[in-house]
Amino acid sequence: MNLPPNTGTARGRGRGLKSKEEANRGLGPQLGRSSHSSQSSKNEASGGQGASDAPPRNLQKSDRSSETKSGEAEVQSSESDPRGSVRGRRLITDVVHSRPQGLITKNGVSGNKITVQTNYFKILKRPNWTIYQYRVDFVPDVDNTRLRRAFVNEHRSILGGYIFDGTVLFCTNQFKPVQNSPYVLELLTESRSGEKIEIKIKAVGSVEAADNQQFQVLNLILRRAMEGLNLQLVSRNFFDPKAKINLENYRMELWPGYQTSIRQHESDILLCAEIAHKVMRTDTLYNILSEAIRDNDDYQTAFKREVMGMVVLTDYNNKTYRVDDVDFESSPLAKFNTKEGDISYVEYYKKRYNITIRDFKQPLIVSRPTDKNIRGGVDQLIMLIPELARATGMTDAMRANFRLMKAMSEHTRLTPDRRIERLRVFNQRLKSSKESNETMKSWNIELDSALVEIPARVLPPEKIVFGQNKRYLCDSRADWNNEFRNSSMFSHVDIKRWYVITPSRNLRETQEFVKLCIRAANGMKMLISEPRYDEIRDDRNGTYSQSIDNAVAKDPQIVMVVMKSPNEEKYSCIKKRTCVDRPVPSQVVTLKVIAPRQEKAAGLMSIATKVVIQMNAKLMGTPWTIELPVRGLMTVGFDVCHSSKNKNKSYGALVATMDIRTSGRYFSSVTEHMKGQELSDQMSLNMTCALKAYREHHGTLPERILFYRDGVGDGQLYQVVNTEVKFLKAKLDEIYKSAGKEEGCRMAFIIVAKRINSRYFVNKRNPNPGTVVDDVITLPERYDFFLVSQAVRQGTVSPTSYNVISDNMGMSADKLQMLTYKMTHMYYNFSGTVRVPAVCQYAHKLAFLVAESINRSPSAGLENQLYFL
Repeated sequence: MNLPPNTGTARGRGRGLKSKEEANRGLGPQLGRSSHSSQSSKNEASGGQGASDAPPRNLQKSDRSSETKSGEAEVQSSESDPRGSVRGRRLITDVVHSRPQGLITKNGVSGNKITVQTNYFKILKRPNWTIYQYRVDFVPDVDNTRLRRAFVNEHRSILGGYIFDGTVLFCTNQFKPVQNSPYVLELLTESRSGEKIEIKIKAVGSVEAADNQQFQVLNLILRRAMEGLNLQLVSRNFFDPKAKINLENYRMELWPGYQTSIRQHESDILLCAEIAHKVMRTDTLYNILSEAIRDNDDYQTAFKREVMGMVVLTDYNNKTYRVDDVDFESSPLAKFNTKEGDISYVEYYKKRYNITIRDFKQPLIVSRPTDKNIRGGVDQLIMLIPELARATGMTDAMRANFRLMKAMSEHTRLTPDRRIERLRVFNQRLKSSKESNETMKSWNIELDSALVEIPARVLPPEKIVFGQNKRYLCDSRADWNNEFRNSSMFSHVDIKRWYVITPSRNLRETQEFVKLCIRAANGMKMLISEPRYDEIRDDRNGTYSQSIDNAVAKDPQIVMVVMKSPNEEKYSCIKKRTCVDRPVPSQVVTLKVIAPRQEKAAGLMSIATKVVIQMNAKLMGTPWTIELPVRGLMTVGFDVCHSSKNKNKSYGALVATMDIRTSGRYFSSVTEHMKGQELSDQMSLNMTCALKAYREHHGTLPERILFYRDGVGDGQLYQVVNTEVKFLKAKLDEIYKSAGKEEGCRMAFIIVAKRINSRYFVNKRNPNPGTVVDDVITLPERYDFFLVSQAVRQGTVSPTSYNVISDNMGMSADKLQMLTYKMTHMYYNFSGTVRVPAVCQYAHKLAFLVAESINRSPSAGLENQLYFL
């Protein structure tokens, strides 16, 4: 039977979730639509004009990444792919060797040596087997993975020990080819309805014990073992619905679960286990539609606005889809064509999943095929039923709900001791479950019960340098905000000409705040003169634009703009005006933050101090600096941000220092690129401009370049290592040689990764800032290290991973680690250390500003200032 468009490309993984009967009924009469004809439905199903307009692939990835961050060790989901040996090969992720040749050691020596506990368990017995890989086909085709696995399981006596994910079969038995047949085994089975089903097994290849592919198999075995814990597979990770936490006031549930991956680390095979939480909304799209009808006259537009772009989960096959459109002309009574004749969605769901659709007049949800679907020959639109599609993830309104986020954080932000306890419980469950134990034993795998303990070092604390050469030694809080009460900034720019634009009715509150800013500046030995005020009669976008134009005509150093409340559209209008049309440094503040209130009167001085520090940094002042032993060093950060308005567009931002030792200047540049476009050209172009700015400022090129590249997923690592870096190095060498430096450019290129699952603890507490790990849990094919640079007050601190993929700077691993830690102290939006080097955070801030608010390249007149803070 041909599958209908609504599930035609989905292959179920796992057991799916039980379908829930929805409480809301009676929507049909309100919609007042008759069901669509079968012919129309066929046209929709065949792909129509929308089939080629698949959602961007990188967005598909980002949806997945929110559910699993250890993708390199997880089996790729089998959904939406044609079956075959290609899919079998896709299970295997190539290891990218990025360790520079000739590297003697990647271990540092500075700092206090300590022992830390990690969230890794050791695999005690190294597997010593050859595994044979087969592809399994069913005739006629069986859509449901659970059924496929059940049919194969009936022949376990022939197969022996095996792992089957629904398409690819791994087992230790080698089957001889059948004469005159491409298959090695042809088995017969019978469904409950008495239908005869052929299982055809074809040899694809083998996996040797020494092969990297064995880790994919080990992960499959682990997943099979975890099924014995009665956990629920949701997308790619296992969660425990029995331990769910109900947040009834917010119509959502939190499911605790685990993200796991097995890899070869420095000398051992280790299992990384991280505690995860899945936000499961109890809303279906039917609920959202009911609310749209209740609250809006034009409910169709309101519903579309709410759900377009949303990722939904269908419980019956445990699949996620992106909503691309809503077809109000169709309904579940519409028919589509199958080999057995036309069938309606109502009949199909009853027959295939035993699900009764309650409302026959609800519209159909349209999900376009992805690039991956189209490559696999599936170009039909996927049609979904609102009452069977559950909303996933969190909306912006939810994220802005302080009470909801606080309620969630009480359960998701685990302290180190609670996290360690949960990991121990996971290990005990895995070892004590009969089914899990049998699976592990049948493959001769044994898991250690203790968390891996490894050597680490705490780097020496940094000295923060203020004005008049005053120094402050950082403590374990890594925060020097209070020091500004009795210290001046390292260098400042007096503000003598500036404008404040404020709604006239809020003039008094604004003037009070400006007085506080002047007082705070005086305390830091900085002069801020009385500003000129422009009182605007209303807060419309056009009024703000006109006022900014008038202010810029008077050539101010900086413009402060007061908004009544946070408003994305107004903020975007102000930033477009001040960054593109009338380039001038600007400081936007909201009345909610600056207006004095009884309960937070004392905190206003702190806010004023931070605003003054920001304004000084935007005018090329230096709030503080660090002791840097290296001369002529340019530090560069690069990050990418995707546009929320156009999913095909991204913005790459580059921010570079002009030698922190001698200058407080920066260079920044943003370039737009389309989905799938190579970044090498733009990165090289931006670097050429940065070097030009450095040369104009210092009269020479930098002696060394330290390049931090953020925004690289594991899937992009190969391309960055083999294309981006080589292209960049060739371009920089060309520039240096033309300037008479025959040895070329001395550069270290480091990939920064924040979304990692590794954690480490010291005596069941968070490690201090500066704790570095460069052995045991690092990877043998990389020159990498982990660094905790920030302090957190809640939950468990996350280390950042640094992967050095090119280095001819002539510095030891120890010096690179210390330099990286120093750079996390230089982010002027926060008087403390941040999680990544400051240039990376600046690049992210700039890319985010352009992607979210400006949507075009800012004026070149601002490129030497931190105008985006």
